[in-house]
Amino acid sequence: MNPINPAPAFRELRDKAGAKLRRLKDGKTVIMVGAATCGRAAGALDVLRAFRDEVKKHNLDCPVIEVGCLGHCYAEPLVIIGKPGWPPVAYGYVNPVIAERLVNEFILGDNPCPEFVLAALAPNDLLPSFQDFPRARYERKIILQNCGLIDPSDINDSIANGGYSALAKALALPPQKIIAEIQKSGLRGRGGAGFPAGQKWQACRDAQGTPKYLICNADEGDPGAFVDRALLESDPHGIIEGMLIAGYAAGADRGYIYVRAEYPLAVERLQIALRQAEDYHLIGSHILGTDYSLEITLFQGSGAFVCGEETALIASLAGQPGLPRYRPPYPAVKGLFGQPTVVNNVKTLAYVPRIMANGADWFRGIGAADSPGTAVFALAGKIVNTGMVEVPMGTTLRRIIYDVGSGIPKGKKFKAVQIGGPSGGCLPESALDLPVDFDSLQNAGAIMGSGGMVVCDEDDCMVEMARYFLEFTRRESCGKCTFCRLGTRQMLEILTDFTLGQGKLADLAILEKLAGEVGAGSLCALGRTAPNPILTTLRYFRNEYEEHITLGRCPALMCRHLIAYYILPDKCERSCDACVGACTVEAISPDKKRIKVIDPEKCVKCGTCLPACPPQYNAIVKLSPPSEVPCK
Repeated sequence: MNPINPAPAFRELRDKAGAKLRRLKDGKTVIMVGAATCGRAAGALDVLRAFRDEVKKHNLDCPVIEVGCLGHCYAEPLVIIGKPGWPPVAYGYVNPVIAERLVNEFILGDNPCPEFVLAALAPNDLLPSFQDFPRARYERKIILQNCGLIDPSDINDSIANGGYSALAKALALPPQKIIAEIQKSGLRGRGGAGFPAGQKWQACRDAQGTPKYLICNADEGDPGAFVDRALLESDPHGIIEGMLIAGYAAGADRGYIYVRAEYPLAVERLQIALRQAEDYHLIGSHILGTDYSLEITLFQGSGAFVCGEETALIASLAGQPGLPRYRPPYPAVKGLFGQPTVVNNVKTLAYVPRIMANGADWFRGIGAADSPGTAVFALAGKIVNTGMVEVPMGTTLRRIIYDVGSGIPKGKKFKAVQIGGPSGGCLPESALDLPVDFDSLQNAGAIMGSGGMVVCDEDDCMVEMARYFLEFTRRESCGKCTFCRLGTRQMLEILTDFTLGQGKLADLAILEKLAGEVGAGSLCALGRTAPNPILTTLRYFRNEYEEHITLGRCPALMCRHLIAYYILPDKCERSCDACVGACTVEAISPDKKRIKVIDPEKCVKCGTCLPACPPQYNAIVKLSPPSEVPCK
C-alpha cells in the first residue's frame, strides 16, 4: 500500500488553505469569540451578536469568528482581538456592553481597555501576557494548543495551523513504521485504562479478517469531565487526523465516531469537519492521492454511561443493547460485527498527529518515565480557576490545584480531590504531593479516568460525596452483572443510612466487604471501579463515617438530616427581617423582642436564610447534630 507520495497533494491543499485565510484575515482586525459550550453557557452568543452588530454598524471589514475553548472557563465569555500593530489580546468576562466599548475604543481607537484585559497571548511591552501567569510555568499544551485559537468550522484554519501535515507525513511511511513510532513514544490510552495505543493497533493489524474498524470513543459521560467535549468543539480536525493515521497504521477500512447526542455542539462541529475533510479528499477514497481509503461515520449514542466501555460501545454501534461482554476475545481481534476493531479515546487520538509530527523521542521527553506526555484535566468544583489544563505527567496535585488552578475560593481549606469521575477516588490533603500519572493514581486508589478533577473544600462531606457518586453509577449500571446490579444498590442504601444518621458501626465492615466483592465480581470497568469513591473515603476519611454513625454528626455540616440552622440571639439585629423574607416556608419569625427564631418543625434546611443574613450581622449558623441547638 501507499506507493504514491502524498506530499504534493498536501502542499496544494496547504497553499490553497493559506491563500483563503490570507484573503480573510491579512491586514485586518480579527475578533474571535469563545463559543464552545462553556462560553455559550456564560452568554457568548449574546457577545457574538453584539460584536457583529457593532461591526456592521460601523461598516468595518473585521471578521468576527466563533472559536472553541481556550481553557480559562472561569473567565467566560472570552474574546480575543487581533489588531495589526498590537499583540493578540484576550478579554475575560465580556458582555454585550463591553463588546460595544471594545469596538469603539480599541478597534476604532487605540485604547485597548486594559480594565477588561485578561492577558495578551504573547509577551510584549504593553500588556500583561499569559506567560506572566504562574500557571504558564507549569502548563504544557500539546493537544489543547489549537483550542480557542482556530475556527473549528473552517478546515483552512486547521490546515494553516499545521492540521493534516502529520497525516501527509504518515502516509509516506509503511504502517508498521507508524506503529513502531507510537510504541516507542509510550503513548497510553487516555480513556482511563492507560493501555499502550501502539500495542492495540498492532493487535488489530495482526488479526485475521476484513474489514477492520477504527472507533473514536467520544462517549464522555463522567460528572465533572468535559475535556473530550471541548476538544471536539474546538479542534475537530485534530481528532479526525488522529483517526486517519491510526486507521492507516492498524489497517482499518472504516471509522466511526461514537459521540453522545447530549453534546449537540460537538456533533454539529464534527459534522461540518467531516464534510469539509471529505470535500478536501482527506477522508474517503485515495486520501491525498494514495491507495489508503477510510470512510468515517458519525454515530450519536443515547448517553448511557456504560457505553463508554468499549465492548458495550461496540454492541451499541452494532444496533444491540449497550451491554459489556467478557474479554477475551478483545475488540482488537474480534470487535464490531465480529471483525478486528481498534477503539481509542478522543484524547488518545488527539496525541497521534503531534507524535507523528514531532517524533517519539520528543513525546518521551515529556512527563513521567512510564507515563510519557501530558495529562489533561477538567478542573471543577471548589477551585478558583475552573477550566481545562494540560500539564506534563508527573506534575503533582498540589501544583495543579494551587499553581495552575489558583487554589480554593474564599480562603476555604482544601479537603479532597475526586479524580477520574464517578469511578475515581477521593484523595486527601496528604496526597497533594502525589505525582499525577497512571500508576501513581492507581496506587493511591484513584484513576486517571476521562480527566475529571473535582476539588472539595472543608464544607464538603466525604460520606455524601461517596453516596452521590455511587448513586450515579448505580443508576447507570446496565444490570447485567448481579454483583453490580444488586451490590451497588445495597451499598447505596448503607451510605444513605449514614447520611440520615441511621447507620451502625458494623455496617462499615459490610460496606467494605461489598465494595470488594462488587469490584471483583463485575464484568466491566463501571462495576469494577464503582466502589472506588467508597474505598478511598473509608481509607482517608473514616473518622467522618464514624462521626455520622456514633454521634449523628456531619463534621462538614452538609448532610441535611444531621444539621440545623440557628439564629444567634446576640447577633440578630432587631430591625432587620432579611431572613424572614428569604425563608421559603415561613419558618422564621420574630419573638417578642424582635429576635428572629427558626421553627425546626417548619424548616426544610434549604439554606436560603444563610446568605440572606447581612454579613455585618452574620447571625445564622449551622449546627450538627441538630441537638446542639440551644433550648429556649
